[in-house]
Amino acid sequence: MKTNIKGYLLIAALGIFSACKVSKDVKLPDMNLPGSYRSAAATTDTASVGRLPWKSFFTEATLQNLIDSAITRNNDLQIAIKNIDAARQTLKQAKWGNVPTASLGATASINRPSDNSLNGISLSQFLGSKHIEDYNASVTISWEADIWGKISSRKAAALAAYLQTEEARKAVQTQLVANVSEGYFNLLMLDEQLEIAKKNVLLNDSTIRIIKLQFNAGQATSLAVQQAEAQRLTAAQLVPQFEQQIIAQENALSILAGKLPDSITRTGRLENVVLPQAISAGVPSTLLSYRPDVRSSELDVDRANAQVGYTKASMYPTLAITAQGGVNAFKASNWFNIPASLFGIVTGGITQPLLQHRELKTNYEIAKINREKSVIQFRQQVLVAVGEVSDALVAIDKLSQQQVIAANRAKTLQQATANASQLFKSGMANYLEVITAQSNVLQSELELASIKKAQLDASVDLYRSLGGGWN
Repeated sequence: MKTNIKGYLLIAALGIFSACKVSKDVKLPDMNLPGSYRSAAATTDTASVGRLPWKSFFTEATLQNLIDSAITRNNDLQIAIKNIDAARQTLKQAKWGNVPTASLGATASINRPSDNSLNGISLSQFLGSKHIEDYNASVTISWEADIWGKISSRKAAALAAYLQTEEARKAVQTQLVANVSEGYFNLLMLDEQLEIAKKNVLLNDSTIRIIKLQFNAGQATSLAVQQAEAQRLTAAQLVPQFEQQIIAQENALSILAGKLPDSITRTGRLENVVLPQAISAGVPSTLLSYRPDVRSSELDVDRANAQVGYTKASMYPTLAITAQGGVNAFKASNWFNIPASLFGIVTGGITQPLLQHRELKTNYEIAKINREKSVIQFRQQVLVAVGEVSDALVAIDKLSQQQVIAANRAKTLQQATANASQLFKSGMANYLEVITAQSNVLQSELELASIKKAQLDASVDLYRSLGGGWN
């Protein structure tokens, strides 16, 4: 009865010690985030466009197909998924930390001592043999008590690392979705700019024909012909330049989609692309729970806390219990003679590390430093995330204003070019006024296309910076 009581007390004591943790976790810093982003109106609405599925944010069929292909076949994303699989295996292994280890072994040995040795003389006198045989087959089971939380800390670190790989996969996908959409919008912009350049070349051709007729009639100089030709060549030079950029962008999109470089089929135009108009950024605090890189930084703090606990627990005593049982005999014929050959051993021991070249202490101090670094990195990641959202919001607002101004300027210059051509034909304007008007309208139309594309990019950047694209 007394033996049972001692056993129960030992088990209870192990349970109490196992519940102990030798280190305290560091909490996440209070970032004192504002109620709204800079350049955004104050709001209590926590709804964020970042929570929209990417198929709801990007509704054009061609773009959806490109994004879907990229998510399925992009190599960077596939690597991120494999990292998740590897971390999952590590987590499964860590969960077995409380399970005893077991090993099966079988040995057979023959020992022939010297005839002049004490063992040799003893064998000859008592066994009448000059050698001794030993046959052993056994199962060894060993279990370590998680007294100071070392095993549970290892589990916590593995869980945080696994969750980090999942957040890393989300971060890769959000960036991938943004890159594909921005590349597609750039392709549409280049299409429009190529069309503008070709149209301007035709416009210049018409002007050159008129100037050459005037030159042949003695009403214009060779300088006028040369300047008009130079203006035409300026526009013509843009055509192969844009064609080169289009092919390079198609190749880049193909690679993002996990395919060999090829042409990209597209039916839409830049001006017809529609993204959600009512874009809400929510409040900054929502980034902490939804943006993948912020969540990863938070999990890094959890992992660092677990690592501190593990390194601290490694400095404390370790209680290990080992049991071994099997069959043993001095003759092969009696090896499996049961129950005579059965044996069993149970041992328990406590090991306290003393001098390890200060390795355990150093590991603990380094783990604490790494934990402090993870807190700093979390703080920095939150600041970067809030800053990116604020940048995207102001970009959307200011680019909208620029687009209105650029559209009015392009419209005015288009009218001016038409008027200059009519006046030139009637002899009321000279060739320089026509060339200048054509040059200005070319630049204004190209700039307007760039602003349209920048507006789309700003909306995509807001979507990405709010954590959108992974669902």
